[in-house]
Amino acid sequence: MPAVDKLLLEEALQDSPQTRSLLSVFEEDAGTLTEYTNQLLQAMQRVYGAQNEMCLATQQLSKQLLAYEKQHFALGKGDEEVISTLHYFSKVVDELNVLHSELAKQLADTMILPIIQFREKDLTEVSTLKDLFGLASTEHDVSMAKYSRLPKRKENEKHKAEVAKEVANARRKQHLSSLQYYCALNALQYRKRVAMMEPMLGYTRGQINFFKKGAEMFSKRLDSFLTSVSDMVQSIQGELDAEAEKMRISQQDLISVNESVYTPDSDVTSPVINRNLIQKAGYLNLRNKTGLVTTTWERLYFFTQGGNLMCQPRGAVAGGLIQDLDNCSVMAVDCEDRRYCFQITTPTGKTGITLQAESRKEYEEWICAINNISRQIYLTDNPEAAAIKLNQTALQAVTPITSFAKKHEAHHPSQNVKPTDNGKTTPSESAGIQDSTQLIALGTPIQFDIVLPATEFLDQNRGGRRANPFGESEDGSKDEEEDSLLQQMFIVRFLGSMAVQSDNTSEVIYEAMRQVLAARAIHNIFRMTESHLMVTSKNLRLIDPQTQVTRASFELATVTQFAAHQDNKRLIGFVVHLRETPGEESMSAYVFESNTEGEKICYAISLGKEIAEAQKDPEALAQLMKSVPFTNDGKFVLLNDQSEEDGATREEGEESEA
Repeated sequence: MPAVDKLLLEEALQDSPQTRSLLSVFEEDAGTLTEYTNQLLQAMQRVYGAQNEMCLATQQLSKQLLAYEKQHFALGKGDEEVISTLHYFSKVVDELNVLHSELAKQLADTMILPIIQFREKDLTEVSTLKDLFGLASTEHDVSMAKYSRLPKRKENEKHKAEVAKEVANARRKQHLSSLQYYCALNALQYRKRVAMMEPMLGYTRGQINFFKKGAEMFSKRLDSFLTSVSDMVQSIQGELDAEAEKMRISQQDLISVNESVYTPDSDVTSPVINRNLIQKAGYLNLRNKTGLVTTTWERLYFFTQGGNLMCQPRGAVAGGLIQDLDNCSVMAVDCEDRRYCFQITTPTGKTGITLQAESRKEYEEWICAINNISRQIYLTDNPEAAAIKLNQTALQAVTPITSFAKKHEAHHPSQNVKPTDNGKTTPSESAGIQDSTQLIALGTPIQFDIVLPATEFLDQNRGGRRANPFGESEDGSKDEEEDSLLQQMFIVRFLGSMAVQSDNTSEVIYEAMRQVLAARAIHNIFRMTESHLMVTSKNLRLIDPQTQVTRASFELATVTQFAAHQDNKRLIGFVVHLRETPGEESMSAYVFESNTEGEKICYAISLGKEIAEAQKDPEALAQLMKSVPFTNDGKFVLLNDQSEEDGATREEGEESEA
């Protein structure tokens, strides 16, 4: 016999769309079998009815033949031979009626009864288990939705435990019902073959027994065939018994698993996380906006395919594309007081989708997998090895710290920093792209925040003076700002900074951006410090928007490289030369996210360097002043793209006053 298709009991707990899709095939097969069985039963009942009608007809015929004698024919003489002949025919018909009655009884027992039992027992059992499985699945979905809405507050631990227990009970119930349903569908593949052949076997044997006296030769031709069919039925029955025992043992083993299989987030303290995944699949909650302030969450099955994130609802044959993951960024987010939420952002900086995992393990593995895929590791010859190497490098390079006071003191221009005159410096590309280890050393720590040291804050407000709301701690600094020909302010958010080994190419900035974003994803750091970046012809200053205190300041001459991200236009970075000790210099790359395009910040820095260089030469300064417009107070104005196209300046355009 050909092999029989089966549902794998081991996949019942995962309940993936692939398993559901295969289950729908079995359900469709069962539905077709039920419809065909009803039609077959109607045909067999018609045969059985005809046989019963034959019994009644032959019995009536026999009586009618005997009744001929009792008829009063006016011309009834010479009917004795006819009457005796009819009596004999009546006896023959009675004997035939006995054979027809035996045939009708045999058809009822061997043809009608098996097909009715198959329909009422096996097909009804499958239909009942299907309804129970649907109810269990619905109950599990309701409990999972309730569990997904749990807040992160610790005072609700008792409620969380009750909901988790409810999810476990619902998942156990669904698992048990699915195992029973799968076993019934698997057994149906054997039973339907028996159910189709056994009635016809009984029908054929009954007919042969009926005609055996007059059709010995006919019955001899079918004896061997019927024997083989009987042996086949016995063989299938034996296979069914063996498979039923095997499924019973497997079902017991699967039911006796650890309770943690049913409980979501069972190992929340120290889950085993695989950070080297380049493929991932599982159920996630997708956030959908239904109005201006209202949202809904839908539990769907997600999986990665190459560089794409696919989504497949239950019952669907295949998944659909929901997000292109190449060069995207993924980051943990706080969303509607839900746990384990993360957000995927497109390379252009546009917010993509917000998803929620059911456990910490799934949450971190999804973030790592998407981060690995976004770097197009799957296109390499050995993606697994590349992912392992990349994550080992990232883990060595990342030290999650919030401040380095010593490093900040070195960054501050008032301490041991002598401006170096590098002339006119603009972003330049190296003739060849260097290796990442030549740009940034392995194990380089990353600073994720800029914190103003308390001593410096006291210095800016010493002497009992009221803090200046514009962040001007000294009159000299105010005069210095007024003397600057360029003052341009941008709203930025600090992502991170790290030491670099080269400033010959903008690739060092791109590599720093990649490592900073990767480190934030690995350590689930999603908070960013917002600052005002003041670009002047003398320095770059990061100003606290609330206190107007200068967090960090870099002389423009020490900024040797700056560039905006090629795909995400809001990412901007620059490299600064720092002097930590006399005679020893270092370079650090700073990465920011801006509300405006990074190219505008690069243009402002470039213009500031041109002004600083032109101030050394009065003729060059005069030429520069002719080419760039000024405000009423004599400062340079930076025109945005629209104002340049319209040929008109607007006060609400990006102007140089802070």
